Amino acid sequence: MKNILERIQNGDVLVADGAMGTILMEHGLKPGDPPESFNLTHTEILKKIASLYLKAGAEIIQTNTFGGSPLKLAMYSLDDKTEEINKNAVLAVNEAIGEHAYVSGSCGPSGRLLKPYGDVEEEEMYNNFERQIKALIKGGIDIICVETMTDLTEATQAIKAAKTVSSSTPVMATMTFDPTPKGFYTIMGISIEQAVKGLENAGADIIGSNCGNGIENMVKIAREFRAYSTLPLIIQSNAGLPEIKGNKTIYPETPEFMAEKAKELVSIGVSIIGGCCGTTPEHIRVLCEMLNRRMGKNK
Repeated sequence: MKNILERIQNGDVLVADGAMGTILMEHGLKPGDPPESFNLTHTEILKKIASLYLKAGAEIIQTNTFGGSPLKLAMYSLDDKTEEINKNAVLAVNEAIGEHAYVSGSCGPSGRLLKPYGDVEEEEMYNNFERQIKALIKGGIDIICVETMTDLTEATQAIKAAKTVSSSTPVMATMTFDPTPKGFYTIMGISIEQAVKGLENAGADIIGSNCGNGIENMVKIAREFRAYSTLPLIIQSNAGLPEIKGNKTIYPETPEFMAEKAKELVSIGVSIIGGCCGTTPEHIRVLCEMLNRRMGKNK
């Protein structure tokens, strides 16, 4: 497949997949269990999810490794399975999609806090991500996605680890922001301007935001990213903010609503558009249809 950065430079707008956790829960993941446990026991479900998103039109498919770093896995006494968990996740996606899409190695937060807020040294955080990323690279991913970060230092350690393990593998890096009276900030107090500078300086090739917001706020976040950066942007919004109805969590934004609003992301110059919590293969399918009409793409 053509290098993803070349495609973006040529003006392509790519569609990434949507939520992973919500679909795993539909397939038996129990509350409180780590999603990555399926990488040891139910790889056929990982293949099914990848196939659903590929069929919907996604060109970037994530691995089920959001919590696949050893520090995070240690919370479930699975850190000794780090390599197997990450390798199996990559293998499942590769078997499902072949050469028809890019495999994105997901690296989420470690679940631990760096000093002085917590007890983790920067070197330990770096080593944490280096171990996971080595397994992902060895497995055969096309892109590393450092995602849903709120601590800029943690994000930069993950990016640096990725670039050290494989300088030729593109790195996407996204942070999660909350709306406040003074603008958008992560829960660790990082502004979009600070995020842009930090992610760029660490070596990220593609930057942006995912999770925490519906599509309307993500449009505002994308505009601010574009004001501070010329790097390619990635935006993956939730299907709105979750609402509890009965015993069920509902995400209110329909595929049609999300796709209509995503037209603004294209106008802003976002290069990769996908979904996060609550988004489904149907959200991605409708998003692809909108892009195909708008960009004159043939899939």
